[in-house]
Amino acid sequence: MEKLTSVLSAIARIATGIAFGVIIVAVVLQLAGRSGIVPSVVWTEELTRFALLFLAAFGVGLAYRSGNLVNVDIISEALPRKVSWALRFVCAVITCGFGLVLVKSTWLYVSIGARQTAPSLGIRMDWIHASVLVALLSLSLFAGLRLAGMLAGTTDGLPERTEEDF
Repeated sequence: MEKLTSVLSAIARIATGIAFGVIIVAVVLQLAGRSGIVPSVVWTEELTRFALLFLAAFGVGLAYRSGNLVNVDIISEALPRKVSWALRFVCAVITCGFGLVLVKSTWLYVSIGARQTAPSLGIRMDWIHASVLVALLSLSLFAGLRLAGMLAGTTDGLPERTEEDF
């Protein structure tokens, strides 16, 4: 289980990094175009927005894993240890279940995008709408891994912070 979590975290980190790199390149091109260094291109604005969607989609699972999503630790950690564990477990069940319940509707949303294209990039929008599906699956997957770890006794459900998170 640790190996699976590590591999999935590495994939999510790489994908998040690639999305961030695309944003950097697009913004630099945008600034260079506005400064007259290179001819101005219209697609950089759109590319930046799309890359930001994927940055969030791949990063949300990592944020859940490391505890960087909005959380009410001050309340849950003030409770007795067993109650706190149960609360984290219930929250992980809700997070995982909510994400999985929304997959079918999200798939419909993604499939509608096949009939649309982005104005300046000309990309089919189902590729862009897929970022919502990726976000749901990423969040559900990391919540499911937390649940499995809690049931197996390998984790207490607290966010898993590593040296890389700081």
